Amino acid sequence: MGERHSLLQALMPRETVYLSPRDAFSRLPRLETPRLLLRPMVMHDAQDIYDYSRDPEVARYVLWSAHRSLSESRAYLRYILRQYRDGMPSSWGIVLKATGRVVGTIGYMTYIEENSTVEIGYSLARSLWNNGLMTEALHAVLAFSFERMQIHRVEAQHDAANPASGHVMRKCGMLHEGRLRGRVYNKGRFVDVDLYAMIREDWLQDHPTPVSSRQYE
Repeated sequence: MGERHSLLQALMPRETVYLSPRDAFSRLPRLETPRLLLRPMVMHDAQDIYDYSRDPEVARYVLWSAHRSLSESRAYLRYILRQYRDGMPSSWGIVLKATGRVVGTIGYMTYIEENSTVEIGYSLARSLWNNGLMTEALHAVLAFSFERMQIHRVEAQHDAANPASGHVMRKCGMLHEGRLRGRVYNKGRFVDVDLYAMIREDWLQDHPTPVSSRQYE
């Protein structure tokens, strides 16, 4: 009782070391929340990735299709490893501390250098939905984006038919900026998407002390 836990421990020196987006993409740090570890993925994660990504419900509202074989999961990991090597936008694996298994991904879909803007996307095993885990993960990535990379604007969007994803974004303080009709062609149809965003000034106003040095109950 009375123990205090760090919501985000970037597992790096105490002194703040700012990273350029390109440097960050090529060597994503390990981020820790009370229940999760976000870390770069490795080929050994293929079975864990396949176990949750073969679920059609997990893939229902995202831009990728449910994996049909372990080979597809391995191909996905090879793509991610190339992104790391090339310093391109990429994702962390979400590890559930209780099991040590990769149960999802979260990371950067796009980066627009001239606007200092990134887009974040995520997915999580269906058995772990509605437990606040993705909120923990997104909060950690927002903190890293604004505090370590000093990104100006972070965006995220979701299929309008999947309001649960928007709930995660709102819980992390992102603002709903509108609905874009027919924005994305996905799985044989054009879908509306809801756009959320946060700018660095918003984050600093809500978090005057860096998250990485604050303690939470």
